[in-house]
Amino acid sequence: MAALPVYRWRLAPEGLATRRQLRALGLRPGGQDVAAQLERTRRRRGPLVAYLYRIDRARPVRPMTPARRAALAAAMAARRTCPVCQQDRGYCIPRSLGMCVPCHDSPASSALAA
Repeated sequence: MAALPVYRWRLAPEGLATRRQLRALGLRPGGQDVAAQLERTRRRRGPLVAYLYRIDRARPVRPMTPARRAALAAAMAARRTCPVCQQDRGYCIPRSLGMCVPCHDSPASSALAA
């Protein structure tokens, strides 16, 4: 296995892009291997790493079909529905709480936790 070329932050050659940059162009990696990586040094931690893909090998983003749109809407509705009160709260329920904030802050839930 050959080692990946490593470039410093903002010094990557033309023709390479990150996943976010590809998405902004309406493209996706399309199964290709990582072509190179960017590294940005940090003072007290390890470097930030971003993987680069070749733009000429990227494929167009798959279109959103009605079935995919419905599945995504159902998944997001499930994340917004509190398992305790069964209400759609309009925000994603925090996984750390396991229920919506009003249910967590109510005296009944604190009695259950004790």
